[in-house]
Amino acid sequence: MKMPSLTSLRFFNSAAETGSFVSAAEQLHVTHSAVSRQIRLLEDELGIPLFERRNRAVYLNEAGRYLYKTTSSIFEQLEETVSHLRSPLNSPVLVVSCEPTIAMKWLIPRLSYFYALYPEITLHLVAAGGAIDFNKEGVDLAFRRNDFLWHKNIYATKVCNERIGVVIKPNNIHHANHQLTTLSRPQAWQDWYQYSGIQSTYSHTSQYEHFYLAIQAALAGLGTTIASFLMVQDELKDQQLIATHGFVKDSSSYYLLSPREIMPNSKQDKFKNWLITEAEKCAIAIKDSSR
Repeated sequence: MKMPSLTSLRFFNSAAETGSFVSAAEQLHVTHSAVSRQIRLLEDELGIPLFERRNRAVYLNEAGRYLYKTTSSIFEQLEETVSHLRSPLNSPVLVVSCEPTIAMKWLIPRLSYFYALYPEITLHLVAAGGAIDFNKEGVDLAFRRNDFLWHKNIYATKVCNERIGVVIKPNNIHHANHQLTTLSRPQAWQDWYQYSGIQSTYSHTSQYEHFYLAIQAALAGLGTTIASFLMVQDELKDQQLIATHGFVKDSSSYYLLSPREIMPNSKQDKFKNWLITEAEKCAIAIKDSSR
């Protein structure tokens, strides 16, 4: 059986993905007529229409949806494979995406320990959170909290459970009832009340866009904030902040995400094992401090 050309299938996949021949043409850097021609050729070869054409708009019909289910998976795998082959297999560079506050307050201060163990690896750190497209962003690994759904093809390794606590500058009597909240995790205080069983006693509230801003405000004596145990490890150790009621597990965890299976003894594997070990040390530290 003769297969349709790869070009026509690629043009079809782009049109199906964007829902528009015009958008597909822009994505593929060709003309609108070139996309239309390739779609027609594909439909002629298959002997069935794949799109419904209504008032200059196109919509996948049942056959088109069935074909797109296969082509989308194939081209995604092909793109990932080509990207992997183009990257030098022995490159010392490891690109890691990490949530901004975790990167600033926890990961960066500990990278000297990583480099001491693995001087042959050069880490490039990208501050970002939420969903990630590994192919488009050129990232090897992503450190994320599981507060979103990632693609089923992504490999995920659990690093640690999340633990949250109320932190404040020592002897901060004047602003002890001032609650600092964050837009990046608006449910943090509600989660604290739920999992700690402690009721709210705060009379004033200030809002900050990111966790690191709220933590900085707490360090400046402006009030009390919720923080992940990873975000305030060093401040607790140096007694710049205190956790008035310790830390409790919420329903979330941190994961290391990868576009492919992590091979033993690879640079990804070395970083993964080091990251898990560091997180375990921090979990033990906050347990010991609360005794």
